[in-house]
Amino acid sequence: MSPIGAVIRGVVAGVIGTAAMDALLFARYRRGGGDSPFAAWEFSAGITTWEDAPAPAHVGKRLFEGLFQTELPPTRAPLVNNVMHWGYGILNAVQYSIVAGSLREPRIRYGLPFGAAVWSGDYVILPAAKLYEPIWSYDVKTLANDLSAHLVYGLATATVVRLLSR
Repeated sequence: MSPIGAVIRGVVAGVIGTAAMDALLFARYRRGGGDSPFAAWEFSAGITTWEDAPAPAHVGKRLFEGLFQTELPPTRAPLVNNVMHWGYGILNAVQYSIVAGSLREPRIRYGLPFGAAVWSGDYVILPAAKLYEPIWSYDVKTLANDLSAHLVYGLATATVVRLLSR
């Protein structure tokens, strides 16, 4: 696989992998009593302040404000959250696709350690950035739900890379 081919496959795989993860998370949200329609949930419609925003929005806010020395208003929190969430999913998938493209035959099962690595990286980087608590602060159910969503992402991403590599 050429490097450009691996990047293109990674972008496609990242979009599908992130969508698969979001589908699982939205199903859990609805099962838990959430009533927002998918589009409002997906595009962070309920976020009105930075304090309400999840970690991806805060990472994006720090990057933007650090780079451009301009404060982002709270009205930008939903957009920044979405850009960072999808960008992170796509960027990780591109990296996976480049590595998988160097193998004789990328395997779907490689998506499991990939998803677990993305998940564990979040629990190393985000606490260091003071955006998450240390991993031991979370209960097992929260960690398992988050891990399983990342495993879905990893498997979906690896499946798409595998299918596009044929």
